[in-house]
Amino acid sequence: MFKFARKIRYVRGATWQRGSALIVSLVFLLVMTLIGVAAMQGTTQQESMASNARQRNLAFQSAEAALRAGETVLQSATLPTFNNTGASLGLRQPVIPTTDVGAFWLDVYCWVIRTGCASAESQAYPGTLAEISAPPRYVIEELPRVTLPGGSVKFGPLPDVGFYRVTARSLGGVADAVVILQSTYRR
Repeated sequence: MFKFARKIRYVRGATWQRGSALIVSLVFLLVMTLIGVAAMQGTTQQESMASNARQRNLAFQSAEAALRAGETVLQSATLPTFNNTGASLGLRQPVIPTTDVGAFWLDVYCWVIRTGCASAESQAYPGTLAEISAPPRYVIEELPRVTLPGGSVKFGPLPDVGFYRVTARSLGGVADAVVILQSTYRR
């Protein structure tokens, strides 16, 4: 006959915390959503940069191929006439420094047939290249001949040397990726 008095105590903390787990989990979900959206934007931007780099690389490689094709023309035993007509399309006369100043080849040459150009004033690359939007083109300019210094009494002065500027333009897989390369060739 022991009487034990039991007192049951209710913890007030449980009643005060009602709903706080929901708020904490919603804030946590919001933070995780923001992190996920930021990661997706970063990934999308990286994919875009990789695609742009690939298009530029394709344009650069095809412009190099056109540049080599132009230099191959200059390696032949006899050079064609530089009058930019018929078979010598893309072969230009010497530039005049007083009128042709700067990067005139950016706009002057009709790289492709368009309004104001009866035909393209450049030569198309003779081969085929995969994954580019248009074949690369090149122009060869005959620069004024130069007399090299030196020579000898016995053999006389050195002969004049011809210089040629080869300019190649190419597009990548899209028309926005444009690469223009130049080389100077001595013959």
